[in-house]
Amino acid sequence: MDDDLIALVVSDAREHMAKAVEHTQAEFAAIRTGRATPALVEHLKVDYYGTETELRQMAGFSVPEARLLVVSPYDKSSLAAIEKAMQGSDLGITPSNDGSVIRLSFPVPTEQRRKELVKVVKQKAEEGRVGVRNARRSARHDLDAMQKGGELSSDELERVEKDLDKITQDQVAAIDRLLAHKEQELLEI
Repeated sequence: MDDDLIALVVSDAREHMAKAVEHTQAEFAAIRTGRATPALVEHLKVDYYGTETELRQMAGFSVPEARLLVVSPYDKSSLAAIEKAMQGSDLGITPSNDGSVIRLSFPVPTEQRRKELVKVVKQKAEEGRVGVRNARRSARHDLDAMQKGGELSSDELERVEKDLDKITQDQVAAIDRLLAHKEQELLEI
């Protein structure tokens, strides 16, 4: 019974840590590097007949060139609403509408802008690491409560905490690898 409970606590912590890493990766994908990627606009909310709808549910995306993103709405009547949502977003790019698709042409970011984006990415990475550590802290709290309740010996607690620390280190290392990759992507011209 106790082993099942311990495994459940560790499994829950591992799951929360993995979600923190996935969230960090999604945050990185939404940061513009000068390359066109659908991740920059797919979560954009569009007022579609009075309903806030994500753009990815309303349109298909293609990247014919490294710095060009083409948005093809499934319903051509939604073209104006999509264009308005893009202009109102913080993309900083003016969409061009040819009546059937919307084109977003991404300029090469300046060196100063790339350095600002690196700072933003580092902040997002730190938020991810904090999420991983919070999951570890929560699991340790549960394990400490189990030890105080007599369900867990101090030796067993120490062993499980070492496992938890290893999982935490692995997840933080994963975030660091994502950060290094994103930094490299941002700083290349």
